[in-house]
Amino acid sequence: MGSGDRVNVFPSRMILTVMKVKLKGAQKGHSLLKKKSDALTLKFRATLKKIIENKTVMGDVMKAVYFSLAEAAYAAGDISQTVIQNADKAQNKVKFTKDNVAGVQLTTFTMHTEGSDVYQLTGLGKGGQTVSRCKETAQKAIKLLVELASLQTTFITLDEAIKITNRRVKRNRICYHSQIRKYDSVHCGGTR
Repeated sequence: MGSGDRVNVFPSRMILTVMKVKLKGAQKGHSLLKKKSDALTLKFRATLKKIIENKTVMGDVMKAVYFSLAEAAYAAGDISQTVIQNADKAQNKVKFTKDNVAGVQLTTFTMHTEGSDVYQLTGLGKGGQTVSRCKETAQKAIKLLVELASLQTTFITLDEAIKITNRRVKRNRICYHSQIRKYDSVHCGGTR
């Protein structure tokens, strides 16, 4: 046996009891960390699935936005100057909240609309319906982008948390369990 196989303590019944208590604590800590890792992995996979779904939907939504913008430009002419002149305060705003999943703070973004619609009269003379449809599709796209940003932020946070937790699980298993079991087998003759 090498010098790394021994734990430097005096072999007695009291030390054996202390080491058994430490082993039980290490096992409990390992099981709790493993449960945390499993919960984070479950949330991680669900988030990844939602990201994939949102990205596939995003392509279709962006096509619809560009097509409705082209329709509005054709029906109502150039409305960009009117939109720029009326833009003084943001109508769509993003709020963020913190969610707790297994002790990890996850940031989620939500979009909400404030105030009255300053563009309700835009395109009233010609092409009003196409302008309003363009606005609705653009708002859907913005809402989807905010949701996608929220999911990607959650994905990155969960990825880091899972890496850290798995390192802790592995360290706990390798360091504490092996040291205590070595003491048990060397000094007590492996009574388990």
